[in-house]
Amino acid sequence: MKITLDVPEQFGSNYTPSELSEQIQLYAALGMFQAGKISAGSACEFSGIDRYRFYEECAKHNIPVIDYDPNELESELEALR
Repeated sequence: MKITLDVPEQFGSNYTPSELSEQIQLYAALGMFQAGKISAGSACEFSGIDRYRFYEECAKHNIPVIDYDPNELESELEALR
């Protein structure tokens, strides 16, 4: 699928069209992952980067990669003990 986006000149002046496209795809993938709309694997595929780089980007933007409910985590820790 191809989507066309009009970007004001002031926002695109620091990037080539290809670089800007990559940045927009990355930020869209990060946002959808953070919102729980797509998995990490889908976000990697969407943004065109590998899982390690995606996790680095999540860390840079304070997006947790693992989102355990505290009660679930406690239950699993108890089961391991």
